[in-house]
Order: sequence, then C-alpha cells, then structure tokens
Amino acid sequence: MFPAGPPSHTLRQLPLLPLLLLVVQAVGRGLGLASPAGGPLEDVVIERYHIPKTCPREVQMGDFVRYHYNGTFEDGKKFDSSYDRNTLVAIVVGVGRLITGMDRGLMGMCVNERRRLIVPPHLGYGSIGLAGLIPPDATLYFDVVLLDVWNKADTVQVSTLLRPTHCPRMVQDSDFVRYHYNGTLLDGTPFDSSYSRGGTYDTYVGSGWLIKGMDQGLLSMCPGEKRKVIIPPFLAYGEKGYGTVIPPQASLVFHILLIDVHNPKDTVQLETLELPPGCVRRAVAGDFMRYHYNGSLMDGTLFDSSYSRNHTYNTYIGQGYIISGMDQGLQGACVGERRRITIPPHLAYGENGTGDKIPGSAVLIFDVHVIDFHNPADPVEIKTLFRPPEACNETSKLGDFIRYHYNCSLMDGTKLFSSHDYGTPQEATLGANKVIEGLDTGLQGMCVGERRQLVVPPHLAHGESGARGVPGSAVLLFEVELVSREEGMPAGYLFVWHKDPPADLFENMDLNKDGEVPLEEFSIFIKAQVNEGKGRLMPGQDPEKTIGDMFQNQDRNQDGKVTAEELKLKSDEDQERVHEEL
Repeated sequence: MFPAGPPSHTLRQLPLLPLLLLVVQAVGRGLGLASPAGGPLEDVVIERYHIPKTCPREVQMGDFVRYHYNGTFEDGKKFDSSYDRNTLVAIVVGVGRLITGMDRGLMGMCVNERRRLIVPPHLGYGSIGLAGLIPPDATLYFDVVLLDVWNKADTVQVSTLLRPTHCPRMVQDSDFVRYHYNGTLLDGTPFDSSYSRGGTYDTYVGSGWLIKGMDQGLLSMCPGEKRKVIIPPFLAYGEKGYGTVIPPQASLVFHILLIDVHNPKDTVQLETLELPPGCVRRAVAGDFMRYHYNGSLMDGTLFDSSYSRNHTYNTYIGQGYIISGMDQGLQGACVGERRRITIPPHLAYGENGTGDKIPGSAVLIFDVHVIDFHNPADPVEIKTLFRPPEACNETSKLGDFIRYHYNCSLMDGTKLFSSHDYGTPQEATLGANKVIEGLDTGLQGMCVGERRQLVVPPHLAHGESGARGVPGSAVLLFEVELVSREEGMPAGYLFVWHKDPPADLFENMDLNKDGEVPLEEFSIFIKAQVNEGKGRLMPGQDPEKTIGDMFQNQDRNQDGKVTAEELKLKSDEDQERVHEEL
C-alpha cells in the first residue's frame, strides 16, 4: 500500500488530438465509406470486436475516461497513437473536448472493451483537416481500448466477497488494522500486493495514514472478511498518480482480506464458552493454574497449542509470569470452564510480535480450558457425601489402622486410580507417612461407612514433579469410603495388653518349664493372648513378623531364647506410657 502523501512523479502533459465519441450501436454495419444506401457515412460506425464478460458500468456523457488508441487513414497509414507516447488519453467525454466522432464512439463502452471506430469527416476534422497531420475530408479509423472510467459524483464502491458468520467487531475510525491486499488498476493491471512482501499492511484507519478511499473502504469490515473496493482517483492519488505504477487520474481496485482490528483503548475481551454447574470458587491473582489452550490470530491462523504438546500450561496468574492480557483473562475462571480470551497487542506482544508466528501488532485469541487451580495456602477441602445414620462414637485418628475404598481423579474428571480396580480396600496407618499428606488428613475424623469428597492441592499431594500417572502441580480429587478402623498403637509399640498382664508372665510363657522361652513358645503364648482378647498386635502388619520383631527385642543377647532376666515390659522402660507392651 502506498502512503497518502505527495507522490514523487507527475504526469507529463501531452499535446493530444481532440479524439472521442458518442456510441451508436452499429455492429452490423460494414466498414466502407458509404452508407447502406450508397451515400457517405452519416454517423460513426462501431465494431465491438472484444467485449468483456462482465461490464459493471458503461461510459456516459460527463464521465472521465482513460484509454489507448491507434489512429489510421483508410489506407492503413497511421497518423497518431497513444501507444507511441506510452501515455494514455485521460479526458472527460461529451463536453466538447474531443472530436464529435470520438465522443460518440466511446459512449456505452466497458472497461477492457476494444472497439474499431470509423469516423466520417464531418464528425472528425471536416473539410479543413489538421495542418500537417490530417488532410481535409479525411475519414478516420480508430482502434480503441478503454482502461478506466469514473465520474466526479462517484463514491467508493464496496463489494463483500466473503463475510465470516461470526463477527466479533467491525472496523471504526481510529482503529488499528492489519490486512492483506492486491491492488490493480481498473483494467486489472496489478500495481502492488502485500502478499508479495510476505506481510500484512498495518495502519490506523481514519487518521490520514491512508488514501481517503481506503479509509472509507475498510470501515465496518470484520476480521476474516474479504472485500473488493473500487476507489475513484479523487479519493486515491488524483491528477498526479504515484510513481511509475499508478498513472494520473487512475481508479484503483483493491481486493482486501482483513486479518485483525483493534483500538489502542481496547481491553481484554472475555467470552464464556462453557461454564460447569456448581462453580464455588473462581481464580484470583496469586493462584497457580493448569490450563489447556489453542492460540490463534484473529483470522483463525493457529500459532500455538498446549494440546499439541500433550501438556497443560502451568503458571501463577496475576503475577507477571505471562502476558498481561492472559493474566487478566484467566482471573475469575472456574475449574472446568472454557472461555475465549481476546487480547489486543498492547496487552500481548506489542508492535514487535514474537518469533515467526506472532507478527507485530497482532490481536491474539486464546480458547482456554481451565483444568485446575489452587493457592499455595490452600488446605484440604473436605465435603461429606454420606454419614451413617447410626451413632458414631469413635472416628478415625492418627495411629489407627484403616481400610478404605477410593477413586482418584484430576479436577477435569480424568480418572487416575481406584481401589475398586483391585477388588480390595486400601490399607493404611494414619500418620505413618504411607499415603500423601492431604489424603492422610482427609481420612481422619471419619466414621466407618462414611463417604467423603476430598480436594487435595499439589503441595499436599505429589507437588510440582507429580508421580507416575499424576501430572506435576495437579490438584487431586478423591472420593473415599471408610470400610473399617482398628485402634492404633502408641508410638514404638508392637503389642498392647487390654488389661494388666499376668503377674507371673515368664512362668506362663515358659510352656515346658525349662527356664527358657524359644521363639515357638513365645509365638504360641502371644497368639493365645490375642485369641482370648487379652491383648492385640499392631494392626496392618504380618502377625508372624510382628511377633518375630517382639521376640528379637526380648532376646537381648541374641542366643535364640528369652530368659526371665531378659524379659521386660515396656512399662519398665517407658513410664510415660499408659499401656504396657512386650
């Protein structure tokens, strides 16, 4: 596109023969000098030997035209030619500036039409002729091709070739636009194209940066719209033309594709595409968010997508880690929400763009799907789904051995793990660091048969690194059901008596009364206490291993048997404990 300022070249004024015509449809006439009745020609004879397929307008009296011609006599001798001067004739038709025969012969002509005109002497230079060039009473022959036609009453002509079904906004004065164009003269001669330079033409509309006709022709366009705009010369480059490519008094034709439009006063535009029901929390500055996105230019050109990497984009929002417009556009979103964020360039990558996919001054459109978000200060969120109606006197607590069923998923519903897949409940001792911290917390205070929903932030789950099958920084959603609960053990205990132990403990344990208790006798005795309800082993462990560990603790000299001197109760070693333990 050329600027609207003064060009560097002006049209040279040429001495022209006054040549032009009023059209008389005489296609069926012969080209001799006599009329059909045998007398001299009374009017211009016109042969339309090339008629374009389309003719949006025909020459009328008072129109300004530009055309090429060759002028010859009957014997074929050339007396004048615009081609020889390499300059078109540019003149108004029907106002006496041309010979009458040419005035008549041009009437009704279409751009790119070719005509052969036979002009009798009385409609040419008559009995006087033109000294040194055209003899008296000469019949003149003209081959004419019309290249341009316009009128002072013309306005910019706009034809919409393609209009998108969705039009987020239309061009207005003071907007900044990016568009592609092909520019031609009215006869189809190309003079410029943004495509040949590999970049859009970027400019303000209605601010004097463009020719007036283009300013008008861009108004009300939608991004992605295609238009044909015809601009008369007085709204283009006028009498001077532009350089060597746009002649004086030339009508211009532009085929335009609008890529995008924004205004320096624009803010981020939000459009909710899908909002999940039951949104109880919206993202705020300082939250850490995981989201998927497709990023495109305003004309639909895709420049980036998290889906193509099969990985969410993870970042803090409202803290300057991402472009300002995205920082603003993500705030207020719900987990699972899909929204479209339109960001003007001054809130994106500005005049310079970035890389080879985001050009300067580009409006960016992001279609975002929020997977989850959390705040580093978030606790575990606990929601009771079902609590047994019967009285619940005891609930799960630290140290308890529990069995529970669970389903674990991401916040977008992606299933990760389930105890139901294994057919048996999960087992854990609360507070023993066997499960993630958030799940351990969420399982405390439950009644047997109770069901809960737990939302566990990543700092209480698998953190930034994630785990096998769990993405980094993922918020986890659990549905848990407590199946059973067993009283836990005090720290360091493997066996607890329900009542006081026997006063003669060693004698009861020494089954064969030989003064020594090997592992077999020790195991038989402990199992009997459990079976009789006098004591219990640490829950959730292999009883044989637990008894073996107990025996090793009592066999202080490691000779494979326990003596009366070696056998000690835990109460003898730790007076702070309420219960006694072997």
